[in-house]
Amino acid sequence: MVFNLSAVLLFGAASALAVKTRSAGGGAALVLFLFGFFTAGTGAYDPIRDLVAAFAHATTALGN
Repeated sequence: MVFNLSAVLLFGAASALAVKTRSAGGGAALVLFLFGFFTAGTGAYDPIRDLVAAFAHATTALGN
């Protein structure tokens, strides 16, 4: 079964969790950066989106 989830929804939920639990580590900072990035759609959108897509494809390939 394939399960697709929007990156904005995923990072939004992770951001809400990070704020609720008052996480202040590097992981929370990365999650909040990615959430802001995906929602803003800046000029750096394409390279960062490609990097995230490559990471997602690599982790999917590990499961096969």
